[in-house]
Amino acid sequence: MGNTSSMLTQYDIEEVQEHCNNTFSQQEIVSLYQRFCQLDRNSGGFISADEFLSVPEFAVNPLSQRLFRMIDGLNFKEFVLFLSAFSSRATLQHKVEFIFKVYDSDGNGKVAFSDLLDVLRDLTGQFISEQQREIVLTHVLEEAGYKKDSLLVQSDFMKILGNSGLKMEVEVPID
Repeated sequence: MGNTSSMLTQYDIEEVQEHCNNTFSQQEIVSLYQRFCQLDRNSGGFISADEFLSVPEFAVNPLSQRLFRMIDGLNFKEFVLFLSAFSSRATLQHKVEFIFKVYDSDGNGKVAFSDLLDVLRDLTGQFISEQQREIVLTHVLEEAGYKKDSLLVQSDFMKILGNSGLKMEVEVPID
């Protein structure tokens, strides 16, 4: 897949659509490809974390540093797959998998209390104390049936978030 929208063939579009489990329409994929090409400033076919920072909504996200490790060096198919978790057509399972990856900073498949605390710290900044964060997090875990020393796996996230009415959606403008 080249760096201009004219180089995106019907086959490419269908391949990307299949790769992201049809969470985006063909028109949305073309729009995403145009945005990808704008972000890919050096036309290398990959987007760096720095290039992704040029998206204002991403730059101000308190979790942007955690997301960097997930996006640095993405090609177009990976870029669409990354964004597919935010599609209104993504399954709850897909959204939970994405959230789990954000929390699982070391990629070991387990989320410890310290990982949860790190994310809460990123989200709250200096607005609440470390002690308050620990109290809130301990309470949330206990409400969900876990302890402070529990190591959560992806199925635990599904159990906790499965009935939450989780909304993670962005609209892809179609030109």
